Amino acid sequence: MSSTNGSYLEVTFRRGRPLAAYLYLPRRARDRSARTRRVAPGLVVDLAADGRPIGIEITAPSRVTVTALNRILRSFGLSPLTRADLAPLRAA
Repeated sequence: MSSTNGSYLEVTFRRGRPLAAYLYLPRRARDRSARTRRVAPGLVVDLAADGRPIGIEITAPSRVTVTALNRILRSFGLSPLTRADLAPLRAA
């Protein structure tokens, strides 16, 4: 996924199946994860030092829905994803 808001999805595969994924959110060049927050089963948000979300770890790709991700994105005031954005998680 690549979008105009600076977000993109990176998926790690093992034996042709998604093992994990990371949704990079808009961030500043020097942003690093200062803390994490588990927000749902299989979803962990990485937060910058000032509390801004900079990424979402997807630890259980087969169990994550676009609805769950969009709920989290909306809670941080970010743009929602489409099913097509998550297509790489369903590719195998």
